[in-house]
Amino acid sequence: MIHADHVNLIRDGIPKPGGVWADFGSGAGAFTLALAELIGPSGEIYSIDKDKHALSRQQHALVARFPNDDLPTVHYLDSDFTKPLDLPSLDGGVIANALHFQPDAATVIGQLRAYLRPGGKFIIVEYNITRSNPWVPHPVPFKSWQKIVMLAGFIQTQLLATRPSRTFGEIYAAMSINPDS
Repeated sequence: MIHADHVNLIRDGIPKPGGVWADFGSGAGAFTLALAELIGPSGEIYSIDKDKHALSRQQHALVARFPNDDLPTVHYLDSDFTKPLDLPSLDGGVIANALHFQPDAATVIGQLRAYLRPGGKFIIVEYNITRSNPWVPHPVPFKSWQKIVMLAGFIQTQLLATRPSRTFGEIYAAMSINPDS
């Protein structure tokens, strides 16, 4: 996929610029770049990954893509997103191709929900497959995602977009809302 695909997958979950967002398990930053484009310079991003080298590559990619006045404030956290994090109340969160490495997705999503303000949005990007493999050991197809987020307390889950995947059929993006109470 190219940058435009990343942007188009999550675009409908981010209807306006600004806000405080996190990219959980951000890796080299493909979706951090997409998030930066969509929330713009008035936004703030917490990019979280336990690979500090990936975060460094991501930082260089963001600076190269966006002139300084067009880049949101980005905080790079060299951390495991499954462990407690020191984050402000978030307007939204993105987890892209990282949840399929977690054997207990429901517990992780419940932990991440606690970082969202009431009404905050949570976006997942994942392969829409049901069989595990060495690269996707714990698949989270859309039907499973709907159950996981409902059990975690989210509401209004909707499929945002799908794209063909060269390796695993289809990739999807979905959004859920943290309820007001």
